[in-house]
Amino acid sequence: LASINLLTLYKYGAFAAEDYVHATRLWTVTLEISVLMAQFPSREIAQRSFDFRTLGLGYANIGGLLMNMGLSYDSAEGRALCGALTAVMTGTAYATSAEMAGELGPFPGYAKNADHMLRVIANHRRAAYGETDSYDTLNVAPVPFDAGNCPDARLAELARSSWDAALQLGELHGYRNAQATVIAPTGTIGLVMDCDTTGIEPDFALVKFKKLAGGGYFKIINRSVPAA
Repeated sequence: LASINLLTLYKYGAFAAEDYVHATRLWTVTLEISVLMAQFPSREIAQRSFDFRTLGLGYANIGGLLMNMGLSYDSAEGRALCGALTAVMTGTAYATSAEMAGELGPFPGYAKNADHMLRVIANHRRAAYGETDSYDTLNVAPVPFDAGNCPDARLAELARSSWDAALQLGELHGYRNAQATVIAPTGTIGLVMDCDTTGIEPDFALVKFKKLAGGGYFKIINRSVPAA
């Protein structure tokens, strides 16, 4: 698991989209390396990790980013920005995974899952392009990316191009990892990263108290308010 603090990429009143792509690529490679370096609680879990090489790249502090950008968490613009950030991260991670597969080969369990995985990736690409139908073997259509309400045109462009690359490279090489991303709660590590909000959640209070395992409380004050 690894999480990117989105607020660190908000510089001079704009989101650094290219830096975000670079960080995603770098962390996908880092997590791939960590599969062989990790310690696992059982032989079965270790074997499954080696067979499927699942990664968990995510982000934190989307609530803090939206506050600093002056966007309501529950708004069309907020949801569209969140969709763009998620699409760019996930599409870029799978594209990077496919590039690694071109050098090292796909994960051992890929061959028997190839058709299904490519179908899932293609459906993600359709969602990134805002399609409302034509999804392959889905009973419930996903909510597509709303590019029209995305406040960052560059992120909207990358949301589509990243999934183009993920599908094209995957058809060519397969994928090194069966799963690449996950939005984790990032509770404790969010504190270490100085996040005002954890995972994908909004802030539930501007002043919070966290109970400590050794006794006592830790007072946390949201520092995004003045900037917002």
